[in-house]
Amino acid sequence: MTLGSGITLAAIGAILFFAVDFSVAGIDIATIGIILMIAGLAAVAFWAFGTGRRTYVSRREVPVRRETVVERERDVY
Repeated sequence: MTLGSGITLAAIGAILFFAVDFSVAGIDIATIGIILMIAGLAAVAFWAFGTGRRTYVSRREVPVRRETVVERERDVY
């Protein structure tokens, strides 16, 4: 689950919990809203603490170019 889908779930859950005013027989809309908010916040937390973002490090050896600088003093006449 991506960060955007977690935020979307939390937003839909908040809308169902705080803004929806109707009822369906046998279904509590507020409870579904709370469940969706918890699921969305859990998805955001999992993403934030490392399961959603991955850092890849290249193990390839990169040749180092070394330059030799030779300084010589010149006599100015």
